[in-house]
Amino acid sequence: MNIALYLTVSRLILAPVFFVLFFLPVWTGSFFVGTTVLLWIAMVVIEISDAIDGTIARARNQVTDLGKLLDPFSDVISRLTFFICFAVVGIMPVWVLIVIFYREYGIVFLRMIMYRDGIALAARKGGKLKALFYFLSGVGGLALLTVQRTGLLAAAEPTIRAIVLVVFSVAALLCVVSFADYISVFLKSRRSSA
Repeated sequence: MNIALYLTVSRLILAPVFFVLFFLPVWTGSFFVGTTVLLWIAMVVIEISDAIDGTIARARNQVTDLGKLLDPFSDVISRLTFFICFAVVGIMPVWVLIVIFYREYGIVFLRMIMYRDGIALAARKGGKLKALFYFLSGVGGLALLTVQRTGLLAAAEPTIRAIVLVVFSVAALLCVVSFADYISVFLKSRRSSA
């Protein structure tokens, strides 16, 4: 394995770590501040690894088929972990989580069909914009959790919650738009191969 793959795999390892850190205060009734700091560290490491693993692989000419499959899988696992945690404690509306789940598993399904036909479904611009709002959703959700668990900026919690809800809603909208774009690409590939 090369360094880019190690970075990609780190997201798969850190996702369950994030989950445990997130719920440790719920399970124990303590460690609120310490786990919140560790959650921020885990999220930063996950997001940095996502931002640089592909760049490193291309720069070192170490792009592999495994990396092409593992990178989006790691992204989905880590981000869905964030969003499940947020939904369970009422930070993310469940409807947003469901839209994200349907989109992500729909893309996996389309990729499997196209891969079977020898076609790689590459990332699209709409998907990249959606990924940016996933990132902003993660940061916003964790910021709101930080306010709730530490009491910092407690007076601003309603405003922060409203902003985070807008970001979540935009992420859900971009999920739908980007999925429609991927379906369009899929249908064109089916017509051209028929």
